[in-house]
Amino acid sequence: MTYCVALKLKDSIIFMSDTRTNSGVDNVSTFKKMFTWSVPEERAIYMMTAGNLGTSQAVINILDEQIRTGDETTVSLYNTTSLFQVANLTGETLKEVISKNHQGGDVADPSFDATIIMGGQIAGEPQRLFLIYPEGNFIEASDDTQFFQSGETKYGRPILVRAFNPAMSIEDAVRLLIVSFDSTLRSNLSVGLPIDLCIYKNDSLKASLNWRFEASDLYYINVASGWGDALKKALKALPEFQLPKPEE
Repeated sequence: MTYCVALKLKDSIIFMSDTRTNSGVDNVSTFKKMFTWSVPEERAIYMMTAGNLGTSQAVINILDEQIRTGDETTVSLYNTTSLFQVANLTGETLKEVISKNHQGGDVADPSFDATIIMGGQIAGEPQRLFLIYPEGNFIEASDDTQFFQSGETKYGRPILVRAFNPAMSIEDAVRLLIVSFDSTLRSNLSVGLPIDLCIYKNDSLKASLNWRFEASDLYYINVASGWGDALKKALKALPEFQLPKPEE
């Protein structure tokens, strides 16, 4: 299992993913789940993968090979003219990989499923964000839905729903994501540190800021523990429940 989130702010897109994979409690590993392709002043593309590790790695390798070995007639991440075309190419690749791994052919086997969050910007269009499903179809973030999650989403979603605002600063958005991830880590052992963070700034058209929060990272520790303390204080500040008096 994994946890990936992308927040689309007015002037940036923030991507965060964990790095834990597991095939049972005695087989836990760390794998990168965030990938970046960039042509300075032309395009910056980010992807985060969740689901079957073999499927997601195959998709990323195929997309890389299309760039490395293809000619001008080969559609790749580097010659598409819009992020919609990138989403379509990625979705078709994902669907093909899943179909090949399923004995029935066209019907996706859930054990091979993967989802991909993709975003960034290509020159001539605004920054965009997509969620790509195992079936190959996808949706785009809109004014009504400006963040996407994949993987183990239920534990970290409530804080995002309550607190996310696309007008918030990058700094506040990173704090919000850490709280969302900490809630997930504490609830599900299949999600774990290190956590990767990428920040794409609108119209920069290049791979921007990157971090990795290790278990020893003091900022992560302080935000996570501070959130726990704040919750306890908020609970104490709520009106007390009054037990009814027993009838005489």
